[in-house]
Amino acid sequence: MEPHRVSVGNGPVSFADVLAVTRHGAPVVLSEEALESIDRARAVVEDLAAAATPVYGISTGFGALATRHIPNEMRAQLQKSLVRSHAAGSGPEVEREVVRGLMLLRLSTLATGRTGIRRETAQLLADLLTHQITPVVHEYGSLGCSGDLAPLAHCALALMGEGEVRDAAGDLMPAEKALAAAGLEPVELAAKEGLALINGTDGMLGMLVLAIGDLRMLLRTADIAAAMSVEGQLGTDRVFAPELQALRPHPGQTLSAANLTALMADSAIVASHRTGDCNRVQDAYSLRCSPQVHGAARDTVEYAATVAERELCSAVDNPVVVDGRVESNGNFHGAPVAYVLDFLAIVAADVASISERRTDRFLDKSRNHGLNPFLAADPGVDSGLMIAQYTQAAIVSELKRLAHPASVDSIPSSAMQEDHVSMGWSAARKLRSSVDGLTRVVAIEVMTAARALDMRGLHPSPATAAVVRTLREGGVQGPGPDRHLSPEIEAAVSLVASGAVLAAAESVIGELR
Repeated sequence: MEPHRVSVGNGPVSFADVLAVTRHGAPVVLSEEALESIDRARAVVEDLAAAATPVYGISTGFGALATRHIPNEMRAQLQKSLVRSHAAGSGPEVEREVVRGLMLLRLSTLATGRTGIRRETAQLLADLLTHQITPVVHEYGSLGCSGDLAPLAHCALALMGEGEVRDAAGDLMPAEKALAAAGLEPVELAAKEGLALINGTDGMLGMLVLAIGDLRMLLRTADIAAAMSVEGQLGTDRVFAPELQALRPHPGQTLSAANLTALMADSAIVASHRTGDCNRVQDAYSLRCSPQVHGAARDTVEYAATVAERELCSAVDNPVVVDGRVESNGNFHGAPVAYVLDFLAIVAADVASISERRTDRFLDKSRNHGLNPFLAADPGVDSGLMIAQYTQAAIVSELKRLAHPASVDSIPSSAMQEDHVSMGWSAARKLRSSVDGLTRVVAIEVMTAARALDMRGLHPSPATAAVVRTLREGGVQGPGPDRHLSPEIEAAVSLVASGAVLAAAESVIGELR
Protein backbone atom coordinates (compact mmCIF):
# COMPACT_ATOMS: atom_id res chain seq x y z
CA MET A 1 0.00 0.00 0.00
CA GLU A 2 1.36 3.43 -0.94
CA PRO A 3 2.37 5.55 2.09
CA HIS A 4 0.17 8.49 3.00
CA ARG A 5 1.00 11.52 0.84
CA VAL A 6 2.26 14.59 2.67
CA SER A 7 0.83 17.85 1.36
CA VAL A 8 3.12 20.87 1.65
CA GLY A 9 1.74 24.38 1.61
CA ASN A 10 -1.42 24.27 3.72
CA GLY A 11 0.34 25.57 6.81
CA PRO A 12 3.53 24.30 8.47
CA VAL A 13 4.55 20.68 8.16
CA SER A 14 4.04 18.72 11.36
CA PHE A 15 6.34 16.42 13.31
CA ALA A 16 4.30 13.52 11.92
CA ASP A 17 4.83 14.80 8.37
CA VAL A 18 8.60 14.98 8.90
CA LEU A 19 8.74 11.44 10.26
CA ALA A 20 6.51 10.11 7.46
CA VAL A 21 8.74 11.56 4.75
CA THR A 22 12.13 10.96 6.36
CA ARG A 23 11.67 7.48 7.78
CA HIS A 24 8.79 5.98 5.86
CA GLY A 25 9.35 7.34 2.37
CA ALA A 26 6.01 9.15 2.13
CA PRO A 27 5.50 10.93 -1.21
CA VAL A 28 5.10 14.70 -1.25
CA VAL A 29 2.67 16.96 -3.12
CA LEU A 30 2.59 20.76 -3.31
CA SER A 31 -0.85 22.20 -2.56
CA GLU A 32 -2.59 24.55 -4.95
CA GLU A 33 -2.34 27.24 -2.30
CA ALA A 34 1.43 26.78 -2.25
CA LEU A 35 1.73 26.95 -6.03
CA GLU A 36 -0.28 30.16 -6.13
CA SER A 37 1.89 31.72 -3.40
CA ILE A 38 5.02 30.65 -5.26
CA ASP A 39 3.74 32.28 -8.47
CA ARG A 40 2.94 35.58 -6.75
CA ALA A 41 6.37 35.83 -5.17
CA ARG A 42 8.06 34.87 -8.42
CA ALA A 43 6.34 37.75 -10.20
CA VAL A 44 7.86 40.17 -7.67
CA VAL A 45 11.34 38.74 -8.24
CA GLU A 46 11.03 38.97 -12.01
CA ASP A 47 9.93 42.60 -11.81
CA LEU A 48 12.94 43.44 -9.63
CA ALA A 49 15.28 41.46 -11.87
CA ALA A 50 14.19 43.62 -14.80
CA ALA A 51 14.76 46.87 -12.91
CA ALA A 52 17.94 48.92 -13.23
CA THR A 53 18.50 49.13 -9.47
CA PRO A 54 20.61 46.23 -8.07
CA VAL A 55 18.82 43.95 -5.58
CA TYR A 56 20.75 41.58 -3.33
CA GLY A 57 20.35 37.93 -4.27
CA ILE A 58 18.71 38.76 -7.59
CA SER A 59 21.12 40.98 -9.48
CA THR A 60 24.20 41.04 -7.23
CA GLY A 61 26.85 38.68 -5.95
CA PHE A 62 26.54 37.00 -2.55
CA GLY A 63 27.97 37.41 0.94
CA ALA A 64 31.13 39.52 0.85
CA LEU A 65 30.73 39.78 -2.94
CA ALA A 66 27.30 41.46 -2.73
CA THR A 67 28.64 44.80 -3.98
CA ARG A 68 28.98 43.58 -7.56
CA HIS A 69 26.05 44.19 -9.91
CA ILE A 70 25.51 41.21 -12.21
CA PRO A 71 24.18 41.96 -15.71
CA ASN A 72 21.06 40.13 -16.87
CA GLU A 73 22.84 37.86 -19.34
CA MET A 74 25.07 36.45 -16.57
CA ARG A 75 22.39 35.78 -13.93
CA ALA A 76 21.67 32.18 -14.91
CA GLN A 77 25.40 31.53 -14.63
CA LEU A 78 25.36 33.35 -11.28
CA GLN A 79 22.85 30.84 -9.88
CA LYS A 80 24.74 27.82 -11.25
CA SER A 81 28.01 29.15 -9.91
CA LEU A 82 26.47 29.75 -6.49
CA VAL A 83 25.20 26.19 -6.18
CA ARG A 84 28.32 24.56 -7.60
CA SER A 85 30.69 26.55 -5.40
CA HIS A 86 28.63 26.07 -2.26
CA ALA A 87 28.31 22.30 -2.76
CA ALA A 88 31.62 22.00 -0.96
CA GLY A 89 30.84 19.35 1.65
CA SER A 90 33.43 16.85 2.79
CA GLY A 91 33.53 13.65 4.79
CA PRO A 92 31.13 10.70 5.17
CA GLU A 93 27.68 10.68 3.62
CA VAL A 94 24.88 11.98 5.78
CA GLU A 95 22.05 9.55 6.49
CA ARG A 96 19.17 9.27 4.04
CA GLU A 97 16.58 10.34 6.60
CA VAL A 98 18.51 13.52 7.35
CA VAL A 99 18.77 14.45 3.67
CA ARG A 100 15.07 13.82 3.10
CA GLY A 101 14.30 16.03 6.10
CA LEU A 102 16.57 18.72 4.68
CA MET A 103 14.72 18.61 1.35
CA LEU A 104 11.23 18.52 2.86
CA LEU A 105 11.81 21.48 5.14
CA ARG A 106 13.39 23.55 2.36
CA LEU A 107 10.33 22.74 0.25
CA SER A 108 8.13 23.88 3.12
CA THR A 109 9.80 27.29 3.10
CA LEU A 110 9.58 27.50 -0.70
CA ALA A 111 5.85 26.80 -0.41
CA THR A 112 5.30 29.92 1.75
CA GLY A 113 5.78 32.20 -1.24
CA ARG A 114 8.53 34.16 0.48
CA THR A 115 11.54 33.00 -1.55
CA GLY A 116 10.79 33.86 -5.17
CA ILE A 117 11.38 30.35 -6.49
CA ARG A 118 9.60 29.19 -9.67
CA ARG A 119 6.90 26.55 -9.36
CA GLU A 120 8.76 24.10 -11.64
CA THR A 121 11.83 24.22 -9.40
CA ALA A 122 9.79 23.64 -6.24
CA GLN A 123 7.89 20.85 -7.99
CA LEU A 124 11.11 19.08 -8.95
CA LEU A 125 12.22 19.12 -5.32
CA ALA A 126 8.89 17.51 -4.36
CA ASP A 127 9.34 14.96 -7.17
CA LEU A 128 12.78 13.95 -5.90
CA LEU A 129 11.23 13.20 -2.51
CA THR A 130 8.36 11.24 -4.04
CA HIS A 131 10.70 9.19 -6.25
CA GLN A 132 13.05 8.71 -3.28
CA ILE A 133 16.02 10.21 -5.09
CA THR A 134 18.40 11.31 -2.34
CA PRO A 135 21.31 13.66 -3.07
CA VAL A 136 24.66 12.79 -1.53
CA VAL A 137 25.30 15.24 1.33
CA HIS A 138 28.49 15.20 3.37
CA GLU A 139 29.15 15.45 7.10
CA TYR A 140 31.12 18.70 7.08
CA GLY A 141 30.39 22.03 5.43
CA SER A 142 27.71 23.87 7.39
CA LEU A 143 28.39 26.57 10.00
CA GLY A 144 24.68 26.85 10.79
CA CYS A 145 24.45 30.43 9.56
CA SER A 146 23.29 31.73 6.21
CA GLY A 147 21.54 28.43 6.66
CA ASP A 148 22.94 24.96 6.13
CA LEU A 149 24.57 26.20 2.94
CA ALA A 150 26.76 23.31 1.82
CA PRO A 151 24.26 20.51 2.60
CA LEU A 152 21.44 22.36 0.85
CA ALA A 153 23.70 23.19 -2.10
CA HIS A 154 24.32 19.48 -2.67
CA CYS A 155 20.54 19.04 -2.87
CA ALA A 156 20.20 22.00 -5.24
CA LEU A 157 22.96 20.53 -7.40
CA ALA A 158 20.83 17.43 -7.96
CA LEU A 159 17.98 19.62 -9.23
CA MET A 160 20.40 20.87 -11.86
CA GLY A 161 21.16 17.28 -12.85
CA GLU A 162 24.64 17.46 -11.36
CA GLY A 163 26.44 15.69 -8.56
CA GLU A 164 25.68 12.26 -7.13
CA VAL A 165 22.49 10.83 -5.68
CA ARG A 166 21.17 7.53 -4.39
CA ASP A 167 18.05 6.09 -5.96
CA ALA A 168 15.18 4.40 -4.13
CA ALA A 169 17.20 1.17 -3.94
CA GLY A 170 20.16 3.01 -2.42
CA ASP A 171 22.35 2.73 -5.50
CA LEU A 172 24.84 5.53 -6.08
CA MET A 173 24.64 7.21 -9.50
CA PRO A 174 24.92 10.58 -11.26
CA ALA A 175 21.94 12.84 -10.60
CA GLU A 176 21.24 13.22 -14.31
CA LYS A 177 20.85 9.44 -14.71
CA ALA A 178 18.53 9.13 -11.69
CA LEU A 179 16.33 11.99 -12.90
CA ALA A 180 16.06 10.45 -16.37
CA ALA A 181 15.15 7.04 -14.92
CA ALA A 182 12.29 8.70 -13.00
CA GLY A 183 11.11 10.65 -16.06
CA LEU A 184 12.23 13.98 -14.60
CA GLU A 185 14.05 16.88 -16.26
CA PRO A 186 16.73 19.00 -14.54
CA VAL A 187 15.94 22.68 -14.08
CA GLU A 188 17.86 25.69 -15.40
CA LEU A 189 17.97 27.93 -12.34
CA ALA A 190 16.76 31.49 -12.87
CA ALA A 191 17.37 34.69 -10.86
CA LYS A 192 17.22 34.26 -7.07
CA GLU A 193 16.56 30.50 -7.23
CA GLY A 194 20.00 29.24 -6.26
CA LEU A 195 19.96 31.37 -3.14
CA ALA A 196 16.40 30.35 -2.30
CA LEU A 197 17.40 26.69 -2.41
CA ILE A 198 20.33 26.90 0.00
CA ASN A 199 19.60 29.58 2.60
CA GLY A 200 17.79 27.80 5.45
CA THR A 201 18.15 26.05 8.80
CA ASP A 202 16.51 22.94 7.36
CA GLY A 203 19.25 20.42 8.11
CA MET A 204 19.60 21.23 11.77
CA LEU A 205 15.82 21.55 12.14
CA GLY A 206 15.17 18.19 10.51
CA MET A 207 17.67 16.51 12.82
CA LEU A 208 16.07 18.27 15.80
CA VAL A 209 12.62 16.91 14.90
CA LEU A 210 14.01 13.39 14.44
CA ALA A 211 15.85 13.57 17.77
CA ILE A 212 12.76 14.79 19.62
CA GLY A 213 10.77 11.84 18.24
CA ASP A 214 13.48 9.44 19.35
CA LEU A 215 13.92 10.99 22.78
CA ARG A 216 10.21 10.97 23.54
CA MET A 217 10.24 7.21 22.98
CA LEU A 218 13.55 6.66 24.79
CA LEU A 219 12.49 8.56 27.90
CA ARG A 220 9.44 6.36 28.29
CA THR A 221 11.69 3.34 27.77
CA ALA A 222 14.08 4.73 30.39
CA ASP A 223 11.13 4.73 32.82
CA ILE A 224 10.66 1.04 32.01
CA ALA A 225 14.34 0.37 32.65
CA ALA A 226 14.19 2.27 35.94
CA ALA A 227 11.09 0.37 37.08
CA MET A 228 12.80 -2.94 36.30
CA SER A 229 15.86 -1.81 38.23
CA VAL A 230 13.85 -0.73 41.26
CA GLU A 231 12.11 -4.11 41.22
CA GLY A 232 15.29 -6.09 40.65
CA GLN A 233 17.09 -4.28 43.48
CA LEU A 234 14.22 -4.76 45.93
CA GLY A 235 13.49 -1.05 45.97
CA THR A 236 10.30 0.72 46.96
CA ASP A 237 7.70 2.39 44.79
CA ARG A 238 6.43 4.54 47.67
CA VAL A 239 8.71 7.45 46.75
CA PHE A 240 6.86 7.77 43.43
CA ALA A 241 3.48 8.41 45.06
CA PRO A 242 1.54 11.31 43.51
CA GLU A 243 1.23 13.21 46.79
CA LEU A 244 5.04 13.35 47.01
CA GLN A 245 5.44 14.43 43.40
CA ALA A 246 2.87 17.18 43.92
CA LEU A 247 5.27 18.85 46.36
CA ARG A 248 7.47 19.70 43.38
CA PRO A 249 5.10 20.12 40.45
CA HIS A 250 7.38 19.85 37.45
CA PRO A 251 5.19 18.24 34.76
CA GLY A 252 7.81 15.82 33.45
CA GLN A 253 8.58 14.54 36.93
CA THR A 254 4.90 13.93 37.58
CA LEU A 255 4.55 11.93 34.37
CA SER A 256 7.68 9.87 34.96
CA ALA A 257 6.68 9.00 38.52
CA ALA A 258 3.20 7.98 37.35
CA ASN A 259 4.81 5.73 34.75
CA LEU A 260 7.02 4.07 37.35
CA THR A 261 4.08 3.45 39.64
CA ALA A 262 2.02 1.93 36.83
CA LEU A 263 4.92 -0.21 35.62
CA MET A 264 5.47 -1.74 39.06
CA ALA A 265 1.81 -2.31 39.88
CA ASP A 266 1.09 -5.82 41.19
CA SER A 267 4.76 -6.71 41.53
CA ALA A 268 5.40 -9.50 44.02
CA ILE A 269 9.01 -8.32 44.27
CA VAL A 270 8.07 -4.79 45.30
CA ALA A 271 5.46 -6.19 47.68
CA SER A 272 8.14 -8.25 49.39
CA HIS A 273 9.92 -5.04 50.36
CA ARG A 274 6.86 -3.69 52.16
CA THR A 275 7.05 -6.19 55.04
CA GLY A 276 7.87 -4.96 58.52
CA ASP A 277 11.16 -6.85 58.74
CA CYS A 278 12.73 -4.89 55.88
CA ASN A 279 15.58 -2.79 57.28
CA ARG A 280 16.13 -0.64 54.18
CA VAL A 281 15.42 3.03 54.90
CA GLN A 282 15.99 4.70 51.55
CA ASP A 283 17.01 3.59 48.10
CA ALA A 284 20.03 5.06 46.35
CA TYR A 285 19.59 8.25 44.37
CA SER A 286 19.81 6.48 41.01
CA LEU A 287 16.65 4.55 41.96
CA ARG A 288 14.81 7.04 44.14
CA CYS A 289 15.45 10.10 41.98
CA SER A 290 14.68 8.54 38.60
CA PRO A 291 11.52 10.68 38.08
CA GLN A 292 13.40 13.85 38.92
CA VAL A 293 16.07 13.17 36.29
CA HIS A 294 13.81 11.59 33.66
CA GLY A 295 11.22 14.30 34.29
CA ALA A 296 13.68 17.16 33.85
CA ALA A 297 14.76 15.50 30.62
CA ARG A 298 11.13 15.34 29.47
CA ASP A 299 10.57 19.01 30.20
CA THR A 300 13.71 19.94 28.26
CA VAL A 301 12.61 17.84 25.29
CA GLU A 302 9.22 19.55 25.27
CA TYR A 303 10.85 22.97 25.38
CA ALA A 304 12.95 21.91 22.39
CA ALA A 305 9.75 20.78 20.67
CA THR A 306 8.27 24.25 21.18
CA VAL A 307 11.31 25.78 19.46
CA ALA A 308 11.07 23.22 16.65
CA GLU A 309 7.37 23.99 16.12
CA ARG A 310 8.15 27.70 15.83
CA GLU A 311 10.88 26.97 13.31
CA LEU A 312 8.53 24.72 11.31
CA CYS A 313 6.23 27.74 10.99
CA SER A 314 9.06 29.92 9.70
CA ALA A 315 10.04 31.04 6.20
CA VAL A 316 13.81 31.20 6.38
CA ASP A 317 15.58 32.82 3.43
CA ASN A 318 17.58 35.94 2.64
CA PRO A 319 16.39 38.07 1.01
CA VAL A 320 12.67 37.36 1.36
CA VAL A 321 9.64 38.53 -0.56
CA VAL A 322 7.38 40.64 1.70
CA ASP A 323 4.40 42.72 0.57
CA GLY A 324 5.58 43.02 -3.02
CA ARG A 325 9.17 43.89 -2.21
CA VAL A 326 12.38 42.01 -1.38
CA GLU A 327 14.08 42.61 1.97
CA SER A 328 17.32 41.39 3.53
CA ASN A 329 17.16 39.89 7.02
CA GLY A 330 19.01 37.68 9.49
CA ASN A 331 16.46 34.91 10.04
CA PHE A 332 18.86 32.31 8.66
CA HIS A 333 20.92 32.45 11.88
CA GLY A 334 20.61 29.06 13.54
CA ALA A 335 21.01 30.11 17.18
CA PRO A 336 17.47 29.21 18.37
CA VAL A 337 17.77 25.71 16.96
CA ALA A 338 21.43 25.26 17.87
CA TYR A 339 20.83 26.02 21.55
CA VAL A 340 18.15 23.37 22.02
CA LEU A 341 20.15 20.80 20.07
CA ASP A 342 22.89 21.32 22.64
CA PHE A 343 20.38 21.18 25.51
CA LEU A 344 19.23 17.78 24.30
CA ALA A 345 22.78 16.43 24.20
CA ILE A 346 23.02 17.31 27.90
CA VAL A 347 19.73 15.48 28.50
CA ALA A 348 20.95 12.36 26.69
CA ALA A 349 24.19 12.32 28.68
CA ASP A 350 22.52 12.67 32.06
CA VAL A 351 19.75 10.13 31.49
CA ALA A 352 22.40 7.68 30.27
CA SER A 353 24.52 8.47 33.33
CA ILE A 354 21.78 7.59 35.83
CA SER A 355 20.92 4.48 33.81
CA GLU A 356 24.51 3.27 34.01
CA ARG A 357 24.54 3.83 37.78
CA ARG A 358 21.41 1.72 38.21
CA THR A 359 22.98 -1.02 36.10
CA ASP A 360 26.22 -1.00 38.09
CA ARG A 361 24.36 -1.60 41.35
CA PHE A 362 23.12 -4.94 40.02
CA LEU A 363 26.66 -6.17 39.46
CA ASP A 364 28.20 -5.33 42.84
CA LYS A 365 27.51 -8.07 45.40
CA SER A 366 27.77 -5.52 48.22
CA ARG A 367 24.89 -3.52 46.77
CA ASN A 368 22.67 -5.93 44.83
CA HIS A 369 20.91 -7.45 47.84
CA GLY A 370 21.67 -11.12 47.50
CA LEU A 371 22.28 -11.61 43.79
CA ASN A 372 25.40 -13.26 42.39
CA PRO A 373 28.35 -10.99 41.67
CA PHE A 374 27.96 -9.56 38.15
CA LEU A 375 24.81 -11.69 37.85
CA ALA A 376 27.13 -14.54 36.87
CA ALA A 377 25.93 -18.14 36.87
CA ASP A 378 29.17 -19.39 38.50
CA PRO A 379 31.10 -16.34 39.72
CA GLY A 380 34.80 -16.71 39.11
CA VAL A 381 34.35 -19.12 36.27
CA ASP A 382 31.74 -16.82 34.71
CA SER A 383 32.00 -13.02 34.47
CA GLY A 384 28.30 -12.50 33.83
CA LEU A 385 27.48 -8.97 32.73
CA MET A 386 30.68 -7.39 34.04
CA ILE A 387 31.83 -6.10 30.67
CA ALA A 388 28.37 -5.01 29.57
CA GLN A 389 28.71 -2.31 32.21
CA TYR A 390 32.14 -1.42 30.79
CA THR A 391 30.42 -0.84 27.47
CA GLN A 392 27.85 1.38 29.15
CA ALA A 393 30.57 3.31 30.96
CA ALA A 394 32.50 3.89 27.72
CA ILE A 395 29.37 5.22 26.03
CA VAL A 396 28.43 7.45 28.96
CA SER A 397 31.91 8.93 28.98
CA GLU A 398 31.57 9.69 25.27
CA LEU A 399 28.14 11.23 25.84
CA LYS A 400 29.62 13.59 28.41
CA ARG A 401 32.10 14.79 25.81
CA LEU A 402 29.30 15.20 23.26
CA ALA A 403 27.37 17.28 25.81
CA HIS A 404 29.87 20.11 25.39
CA PRO A 405 27.88 22.69 23.41
CA ALA A 406 28.71 23.38 19.79
CA SER A 407 26.71 26.61 19.82
CA VAL A 408 29.20 28.44 22.05
CA ASP A 409 31.71 28.33 19.22
CA SER A 410 31.85 30.65 16.23
CA ILE A 411 34.37 30.92 13.39
CA PRO A 412 34.09 34.00 11.15
CA SER A 413 33.70 33.33 7.44
CA SER A 414 33.13 35.08 4.10
CA ALA A 415 35.80 37.73 4.62
CA MET A 416 34.26 38.70 7.99
CA GLN A 417 30.85 39.43 6.48
CA GLU A 418 29.53 36.34 8.26
CA ASP A 419 31.37 37.02 11.50
CA HIS A 420 29.15 35.16 13.97
CA VAL A 421 27.72 31.73 13.21
CA SER A 422 25.64 29.21 15.18
CA MET A 423 27.36 25.87 14.51
CA GLY A 424 23.85 24.39 14.69
CA TRP A 425 24.59 21.70 12.11
CA SER A 426 27.46 20.47 14.29
CA ALA A 427 25.18 20.49 17.33
CA ALA A 428 22.68 18.38 15.39
CA ARG A 429 25.28 15.90 14.18
CA LYS A 430 26.60 15.24 17.66
CA LEU A 431 23.08 14.97 19.05
CA ARG A 432 22.43 12.08 16.67
CA SER A 433 25.43 10.32 18.20
CA SER A 434 24.10 11.14 21.67
CA VAL A 435 20.69 9.64 20.92
CA ASP A 436 22.33 6.48 19.62
CA GLY A 437 24.47 6.24 22.75
CA LEU A 438 21.49 6.72 25.06
CA THR A 439 19.64 3.96 23.21
CA ARG A 440 22.52 1.57 23.86
CA VAL A 441 22.91 2.46 27.50
CA VAL A 442 19.19 2.04 28.23
CA ALA A 443 19.19 -1.28 26.36
CA ILE A 444 22.00 -2.63 28.54
CA GLU A 445 20.12 -1.59 31.68
CA VAL A 446 16.99 -3.33 30.44
CA MET A 447 18.84 -6.58 29.68
CA THR A 448 20.67 -6.43 33.03
CA ALA A 449 17.50 -5.78 35.00
CA ALA A 450 15.74 -8.59 33.13
CA ARG A 451 18.44 -11.07 34.17
CA ALA A 452 18.18 -9.88 37.77
CA LEU A 453 14.41 -10.30 37.78
CA ASP A 454 14.80 -13.85 36.52
CA MET A 455 17.37 -14.59 39.23
CA ARG A 456 15.11 -13.27 42.01
CA GLY A 457 12.66 -16.12 41.54
CA LEU A 458 9.71 -13.90 42.45
CA HIS A 459 6.99 -12.64 40.13
CA PRO A 460 7.71 -9.20 38.67
CA SER A 461 4.91 -6.90 37.70
CA PRO A 462 2.84 -7.91 34.65
CA ALA A 463 4.28 -4.97 32.68
CA THR A 464 7.93 -5.73 33.36
CA ALA A 465 7.32 -9.45 32.88
CA ALA A 466 6.07 -8.62 29.39
CA VAL A 467 9.31 -6.78 28.70
CA VAL A 468 11.36 -9.76 29.88
CA ARG A 469 9.40 -12.05 27.55
CA THR A 470 10.01 -9.69 24.65
CA LEU A 471 13.73 -9.76 25.33
CA ARG A 472 13.82 -13.55 25.52
CA GLU A 473 11.85 -13.90 22.30
CA GLY A 474 14.08 -11.30 20.65
CA GLY A 475 17.37 -13.08 21.21
CA VAL A 476 18.41 -11.81 24.65
CA GLN A 477 18.84 -14.98 26.71
CA GLY A 478 18.25 -15.38 30.41
CA PRO A 479 20.72 -16.31 33.19
CA GLY A 480 23.25 -19.01 32.44
CA PRO A 481 26.91 -19.72 31.72
CA ASP A 482 28.89 -17.08 29.88
CA ARG A 483 28.33 -16.79 26.16
CA HIS A 484 29.16 -14.35 23.36
CA LEU A 485 27.55 -11.22 24.79
CA SER A 486 27.82 -8.69 21.98
CA PRO A 487 25.01 -10.16 19.82
CA GLU A 488 22.65 -10.08 22.79
CA ILE A 489 23.51 -6.44 23.49
CA GLU A 490 22.79 -5.60 19.86
CA ALA A 491 19.50 -7.51 20.04
CA ALA A 492 18.52 -5.48 23.12
CA VAL A 493 19.53 -2.25 21.38
CA SER A 494 17.35 -3.18 18.40
CA LEU A 495 14.37 -3.93 20.64
CA VAL A 496 14.73 -0.58 22.41
CA ALA A 497 15.33 1.43 19.23
CA SER A 498 12.39 -0.12 17.40
CA GLY A 499 10.01 0.63 20.27
CA ALA A 500 9.40 -3.07 20.95
CA VAL A 501 10.34 -2.76 24.63
CA LEU A 502 7.99 0.17 25.05
CA ALA A 503 5.22 -1.65 23.18
CA ALA A 504 5.61 -4.71 25.41
CA ALA A 505 5.00 -2.72 28.59
CA GLU A 506 2.19 -0.69 27.05
CA SER A 507 0.44 -3.85 25.88
CA VAL A 508 -0.22 -4.58 29.56
CA ILE A 509 -0.83 -1.20 31.19
CA GLY A 510 -1.73 1.08 28.31
CA GLU A 511 0.15 4.06 26.92
CA LEU A 512 2.93 5.48 29.05
CA ARG A 513 3.17 9.24 29.25
